[in-house]
This record gives sequence, C-alpha cells and structure tokens, in this order.
Amino acid sequence: MKILWQVSFRPFGKSKINDDIQKKFVENIKKMKADITLSVTQFDDYGVKNFLNKSNIKFKYFNVPKKKLPSGSKYSNSMMLSNSIKYFISKDFDYFIFSNADVFISKNIVKILSKQIHADYMGFVYPNILIKNGRKHETFLPHYGIDFIAFKLSKKKSLMFHKLLKDYKQFDWGVIDNFYISIGDKLDLKFENLYKKIKLKKIENKFNDFKENRYWQIKSWKKNNFYFKKFLKKNNLSSLYAYGSYYYL
Repeated sequence: MKILWQVSFRPFGKSKINDDIQKKFVENIKKMKADITLSVTQFDDYGVKNFLNKSNIKFKYFNVPKKKLPSGSKYSNSMMLSNSIKYFISKDFDYFIFSNADVFISKNIVKILSKQIHADYMGFVYPNILIKNGRKHETFLPHYGIDFIAFKLSKKKSLMFHKLLKDYKQFDWGVIDNFYISIGDKLDLKFENLYKKIKLKKIENKFNDFKENRYWQIKSWKKNNFYFKKFLKKNNLSSLYAYGSYYYL
C-alpha cells in the first residue's frame, strides 16, 4: 500500500519536549508495513528539513517563505493541502492521510485501510487518549479535534478535491477538520468513524513554548470561520459545518 501522509512540524530547538514528540511521531510511522511518503510543507521553520534528512523516511518537502503569508501568520493549512493534493495526483498513491505531528496511531491502521472496498472513502478518528500537562486522560467522549483523516480517492475525485481547494483559505489555528468533513460531503465519500476500531493518542503542545495562547486561538478561529463560511456558500454546502459541534461532525 502506498500512502502520502501530510504533516507539518513545529520548528526544532524551541522545546525539547516537542522535539522528542515529533521524533517519536516519525519513528511510529516507520513501524508501519506500508510504503509511506510524508508530504511536508513548512514556512521557514528552523531545523525541519535537516531533521527529515536524518530520519530515514521518504518525504516530499515544500517550503513557503513566511513573507508570503498574511502579516503575523505562522502557517497555512490550505497551502499545505494544495501542495499535498497536487503531489498525490501526480503519483500513484493508494491513500492520502492528514494528521498532526503530535499524535500516535496504532500500526493496525494499515490493515484497517487495506480492507476498504470503496473506491472513494474517508476514515477519521478523534484522539481517544489525551496527554495534557503530563497527565493521561482516557474517556469514551472524544477529545476535540479530528487529528487523523484517511482518504481513498479515485482520479476523478482527486481532481475534484484539487479544484475545490481554489476556494479554500486558512491560516494558523482552527476550522481544519470542519473543512475536511465538508469536503467528504461534497465529494460524496463513504464516511467511517474509526474511533471504536483503533487507538489514537495525542500529546498537547504547551502554549508558552511557541508564544501562543487561548486568545490567539480564538482570534485565528474567528478569521478562519469567516473564510470557511464563504467556501460553504460558494459550494452549496450546509452552513452547519461552520457552526456545528465536533459531536455532529
């Protein structure tokens, strides 16, 4: 199975704890019995390409100069996704996966995905184990944020996906998984919530390691929610994707 796995890394050297989490993320992927290529888009982030060069894992690297972002922004998920889908279309991959670099999923995910019979499919999972400030939280209720999404796409649906990205704009934090779920609807993909089939562990970053706070998150979310509502309206999708809770997503 050939997988293109989209992920973006925090700059190295700012937090030893986060550096170790990102290294463990890559080592976890290397244990999987699949031909995996990372699709990595960075924004002048220190140390990332050097780390990947030493990691003994296949990757496609894109760097977008930070000056191409709106003033004050750190990154753009819409730019990351555009790079990934273009590369996915140009090669012969079986799956496209999105995740963050602070999550760890069981290697059994490869077995689960290999059994899918649908030509156009979207499987996703909320973290069901959360490590926050060094404490483990495990519950039957999902921890907010769909941090792993796998797409199996025909050529036709891949091209449709790429076309839809022309209307998508997102910078910094928030409204990412809302967008992915709405895309699954627009492309009429077969949905599967993998929450009960597999474990996904997330280790939260500390705000103060990256000069971030809750105010920054809320400000970013509001801006991206505005962009997202425009996307939904243009593509005749329900506005509930912009307002609904994660429970409904």
